[in-house]
Amino acid sequence: MSHGAGFWLIAAAFLTAMAFSTVPTPLWALYQLQNGLSTFTVTVVFAMYALGVVVSLFLAGHISDWLGRRRVLLPAVLIEAASAALFLSSTSLPVLIVARVVSGLGVGMITATATAHLAELHLAARPTTDRTRSDVVATAANLGGLAVGPLVSGLLAQYVADPLRTPYLVFLILLVLSAVGVALVPETVELAEERPPYRPQRVKVPAASRPLYLAAAAAALAAFSVLGLFTSLAPGFVAGTMHHPSRVLAGLVTFLVFGTAAATQVALTRLTARQQLASGLLLMSAGIVGITAAVWLPHLGLFLVAGVITGAGAGTLFRGTVATVASVAPHRARGEALAGLFLAAYLGLAVPVVGVGLATRFVSDPVALLGFTTALLMVNAAVSTRLLRRR
Repeated sequence: MSHGAGFWLIAAAFLTAMAFSTVPTPLWALYQLQNGLSTFTVTVVFAMYALGVVVSLFLAGHISDWLGRRRVLLPAVLIEAASAALFLSSTSLPVLIVARVVSGLGVGMITATATAHLAELHLAARPTTDRTRSDVVATAANLGGLAVGPLVSGLLAQYVADPLRTPYLVFLILLVLSAVGVALVPETVELAEERPPYRPQRVKVPAASRPLYLAAAAAALAAFSVLGLFTSLAPGFVAGTMHHPSRVLAGLVTFLVFGTAAATQVALTRLTARQQLASGLLLMSAGIVGITAAVWLPHLGLFLVAGVITGAGAGTLFRGTVATVASVAPHRARGEALAGLFLAAYLGLAVPVVGVGLATRFVSDPVALLGFTTALLMVNAAVSTRLLRRR
């Protein structure tokens, strides 16, 4: 297969795997009804995915540099297929937890590997062009996949029989086909005669710019905490507090947030890192205030508009943090510095949302969301002075 055709096959596999990781989002309310799960339990199950991603990122996310892209991507996609098979096998809580951990393990292997593979396939197919095309496609596959998954599963759950199994069956087929495609794509890493000794991914914070780095990490944590809110609790707010139980609507909410995050990352590439940080902080703060107001009123239209604004802010803010860390880290330690940033981001995906879920055991959903928003605004205010200082 040519490198050009392989580029699009890897992009399709990347999008499919990321879409599968958010398939359960509009289905959580159904799991709650069937199994009697509390909001807190849903957040714990969701957090298991983030735990799997973090473990995988630091144990296997970097090994494709010496083992080969295809040799990591192929088993990673098959791991996602195994997760889909687990979801198909049972709807019990223990199986849900294991399936989410397995899904996280596969995604942690896929994200960095697929992004690097796309860049290398693009370079091989078009050696005279820059990386813009591969970067745009990687962003679209990553965040675009996270957006597409809930929309597809919401439509299937609403209009097809057996809503807690049909979406997983569809994605199991797509993941198996993706694995076949990955197996046909050219390898882009030349294997060394002597394999280097294995070590986990290191995390290194540049000492000279540690305050700026820590502020960027806190901003990344805040951005991902908002995204985590929309893949775990937001569909429950729409179904419960706002009394709109449609699975299509639940999927649409998450689609709008992640779709906007992906679109703004692509559209705002010409902005400086400082401009991205300022825009992201402003938009995300305004959006989360709007979401909280919509839940308290309650008002679905305001919730959707505020979700779009929040997604735009979170996507722009995270892109700005990546650019900031990449600019201050020494070249040889850039990967290790970015690893620390992603660690903070995925902690943000899980820990704050679990806190909100725990709070719902003692207070109402609107009050718990108000606490989350207050904490987020405080973090944004604390990091803005450091991040937006002219350097």
